[in-house]
Amino acid sequence: MTRNAFHLSPARLAVRFTGLALMLLLITSQALAATSPIKSPNDDNAYRYLNLENDLRVLLISSPESDKAAASMNVAVGSGDDPADREGLSHFLEHMLFLGTEKYPDPGEYQQFIKSHGGSHNAFTAFRDTNYFFDIQAEHLDAALDRFAEQFAAPLFTPELVDRERNAVHSEFSAKQKEDGRRFYSVKKAISNPDHPFSQFAVGNLTTLENTEERPLRPDLIDFWKTHYSSNLMTLAVYGPQTLDELEAMVESRFNRIENRQLEARTYEEPLLAPGTLPAKLRADALKDIRSLSLSFPIPSQQPYYRNKPVSYVANLLGHEGPGSLFDQLKQAGLVESLSAGSGMDTGTEETVEISMSLTPAGLESQDRILGLTFAYIDKVREQGISERRFQEMKQLAQIDFRFRENQAPISKVTRLSMQMPHVAPEDVLQAPWMMENFAPDQYRAILARLTPDNVLVSIQEPDPGFESPRKTRWYDAEYALEPLDTESITRIDDSRTKNLALPMANPFIPEDLGMIAGSTMAEPVSLGQIKGMDVWYARDTRFETPKANVFLGLRTEATRASARSNVLSSLLLDAIRTNLNAWAYPAQLAGLDYSIYPHLRGVTIRVGGYNDKLHTLMTRILTQIADPTLKEQRFDIARKQMIDGLLNKAKNRPVEQTSEFIQTALIEGTWSTEDKLAAARSVTFEELQSFAEAFLAQVDPVLLAHGNMTQASALNLAQQINALVLRQNELTEVARSQVRPLPAEETVTGIDVDHPDIGYTLYAQGDNTSFGERATYRLLAQIVASPFYEEIRTNQQLGYIVYAMPYEILEMPALGFVVQSPGASANEIDAAVQGFSKTFMNTLSDMKPADIQREKEAVISKLLERDRQLGEISQRYWQEIDRGETGFDSRERLADAIRKVSRQDLMEAFQARVVERSHAFRVFSRNATGAEQGQGQAGER
Repeated sequence: MTRNAFHLSPARLAVRFTGLALMLLLITSQALAATSPIKSPNDDNAYRYLNLENDLRVLLISSPESDKAAASMNVAVGSGDDPADREGLSHFLEHMLFLGTEKYPDPGEYQQFIKSHGGSHNAFTAFRDTNYFFDIQAEHLDAALDRFAEQFAAPLFTPELVDRERNAVHSEFSAKQKEDGRRFYSVKKAISNPDHPFSQFAVGNLTTLENTEERPLRPDLIDFWKTHYSSNLMTLAVYGPQTLDELEAMVESRFNRIENRQLEARTYEEPLLAPGTLPAKLRADALKDIRSLSLSFPIPSQQPYYRNKPVSYVANLLGHEGPGSLFDQLKQAGLVESLSAGSGMDTGTEETVEISMSLTPAGLESQDRILGLTFAYIDKVREQGISERRFQEMKQLAQIDFRFRENQAPISKVTRLSMQMPHVAPEDVLQAPWMMENFAPDQYRAILARLTPDNVLVSIQEPDPGFESPRKTRWYDAEYALEPLDTESITRIDDSRTKNLALPMANPFIPEDLGMIAGSTMAEPVSLGQIKGMDVWYARDTRFETPKANVFLGLRTEATRASARSNVLSSLLLDAIRTNLNAWAYPAQLAGLDYSIYPHLRGVTIRVGGYNDKLHTLMTRILTQIADPTLKEQRFDIARKQMIDGLLNKAKNRPVEQTSEFIQTALIEGTWSTEDKLAAARSVTFEELQSFAEAFLAQVDPVLLAHGNMTQASALNLAQQINALVLRQNELTEVARSQVRPLPAEETVTGIDVDHPDIGYTLYAQGDNTSFGERATYRLLAQIVASPFYEEIRTNQQLGYIVYAMPYEILEMPALGFVVQSPGASANEIDAAVQGFSKTFMNTLSDMKPADIQREKEAVISKLLERDRQLGEISQRYWQEIDRGETGFDSRERLADAIRKVSRQDLMEAFQARVVERSHAFRVFSRNATGAEQGQGQAGER
């Protein structure tokens, strides 16, 4: 369920800093010369914030123990800067910067270097920013930065690549043309102020990126780069184990070469919506069976107030899910499935406050009632919600989260920080998302004063809205209608639930005991034996100095996979349990405790994690619901409808998503097809669910893992609780793991019907067995083949935007996967290209030098053995090992050893047999709505 984006957990507190902050505090270059940002007491990294001579702002992060390095460059230029007659140009420039520089002219060199040294890279274009990022084995950071910096200092914009890459941009556009998110975004653009650049088409395609003799694209591209890209609009974050001085030397010598053209970031004085538009109601057609309602209120940008976070304070109340909250009342009435509140679009001068809901069918028919309750709740917040007690609680939770902040993956950290750097003071760059400095009632009131029926855009997305004469967006053919909002119908509503609306009470889950338990971290979990038939595993772990723990309880049962019907009933039962827990457990999530209850091939898992102080309280409540769930027919009807919609929506996923899912469903024992589950969901009854709930855990194979800041006595006590509350007199059994079906020797080929103009293609080449040696061979093959396959099929042949090769391991059965989605080629043409590539690649393998193979081995091993940064990563790995029966907890090390032993002959034999000759291979492709396998001509001809 989507949660309130602004309650005070680390990931959710952060207001999105998406624009330049009014030249914050007019910070001088001297002030930026060498600043040390304020960091979490739990953060062992060293930081330095500085300005280069060309005014490029840099944040250096030294993490001495890190085996991974990363960098991210943010440029304060985005789709909002596109010329009106060259829509998508900033996105196209993002693509072109990767394709060769004066120093490194080979267009695939950067990608290959990163991939061959255990890294990854990507970029994205937003409205006001373009962000480029990579990670790599730490010892190769210097060489990677050399290549990275050249992209901004001396890109080539090679003429023959310009036309080729515009086809790639068009393929990206085509691949996502039938995605409801993209379509709805195009509707939002269509109704926006035509004088605001947000109204423009941001992605680009062959039309907007026309490249003819009369109108060549390359001069426009170079002109855009020269007039928009400048070092003073760039912010760089670099992470590595090197010292700060070493990092500074790496950066200074390379990134000072980027030209400072002394440009200013664009400001947007025009309102997002034309004056007189609001209040309004927007209705839009959805291709999938989805129903959503959102309220969008324009307000002045709150970026200058990031230290107080007034939007966070207001959104925390609006998006609360506890007893009596707006969400709680709407869900009890059977009208909504989820609700979130927070900041939306931010242009630097204007932003929006958004309240978003997913609706039930009844909710779609009761829009006025939902809106009436929403504005009644806003009134209640306005009248009674401004409270220093609530502020102090939010501040306390934010401070606790910052105090015990765990490390992110380096690539995630540098990307977040490089985007945040332009909008906060240097000393705040690390702590900004958790800052709530002052109680600011006037700022809260100023926001709440704008959350009125007269200042709202209400947007509804639904399938088949029954428009009489809809308008259509230009590029996505999305139907919509915009009309004035009848504010009287929502303000005069008489609903008995308005009197039940309540603001949040004091949070009982705020941790009080934040101490660390005695004893050193255990090297691996130990078995505490069986407690009344339940395997209990325990590991004390305080390596990150965070008072947190994770508990996994596996209730293995054949009931989840005995039939498609029992599979459906399992999901409906867990939905009821989660629904019953939500309002009560939501404050726990705000206080840093999280939980999930999910079905899988072998049964059900309950996971509870976070600050260990109140973990037992939450776990006990969950166990009570597991043991005796409250079932309501209204909830059953809603959940069943939601399940049917979800199953039907699978037929509208991207072609490659459908081809890949078809393979997995066919191969994994105990899985059921979408058609089988759909038939079961349509006919299952509430009475069946009641009977199923009583017998669900009659036969069970239980296992428990307790890991983190928890004593052995606490783990044993928890096991006793589970026995008392859940297992009781249940019969113990043994539930085996599912297996992957072996493929026949000859290639298996299947076509599936998909309503999408693109053709999807997946080739799955299966290994012989699940031994570490076989898995190692396929891991290494995937590493070596990935970049050449992408380069040939996507870059050279331009068959599509979605192109990749990958290790396709399912339940430890190794395989190679080759995936292509093409807007122009037929399935046969794609397969011919893959076959041609495969035969040529055998020569590549044959010619590889021992040093090249060793480099690729080290890249795979570095990813496999990457240093853990969060307790949850370790807990999850331990839990997977227990599930596999690998209770030596050394699978990673054994697989790494096997990779070291793989020979070139092993690689060549596996690739020849499985990929070239297609032995034990499974090829699935999509057909379009007419059953044709043929595309619609080459991408450049569409």
